Amino acid sequence: MELPIRNLSDLRGEIFRLKEVEHEQSIALGQRFRSPGAIFSTIASIFRNPAGPDGEKSSGFFDQDIVGLISRFVLPFTLNKTIFRNSGFIVKTLVGLVSQKASHFITEDTVVGLVDKVKSLFKSKTPEETPAHKGVPPLSETY
Repeated sequence: MELPIRNLSDLRGEIFRLKEVEHEQSIALGQRFRSPGAIFSTIASIFRNPAGPDGEKSSGFFDQDIVGLISRFVLPFTLNKTIFRNSGFIVKTLVGLVSQKASHFITEDTVVGLVDKVKSLFKSKTPEETPAHKGVPPLSETY
């Protein structure tokens, strides 16, 4: 706990201490931007989520597959241009936030599963295959 400033000498001491802290922090900040690799790691750390209370890292921005990344941008844009076209700024912002969170559930597996289900619905049901020659009975396995 810091002592309260009661006189001019306490004030000057606190100013001197704060200037030292500022100098130390500027040196630390300079170290983070010294090389291109350091700059890249600093920028990449922006997109990583910190560890949770249980020490487990949660998924970051680039931990999703390509379909999930694309859906983070396409889903809010599509919703705001179609369903919420005449909505206000606040509604569009809320739609953007909710769809950003919902994009974590969109993966390549879910998209492939959905496409397979749609294909199975539209697949025409054909009668059993018949032989090319109608007069020839199909071969049976038992003779």
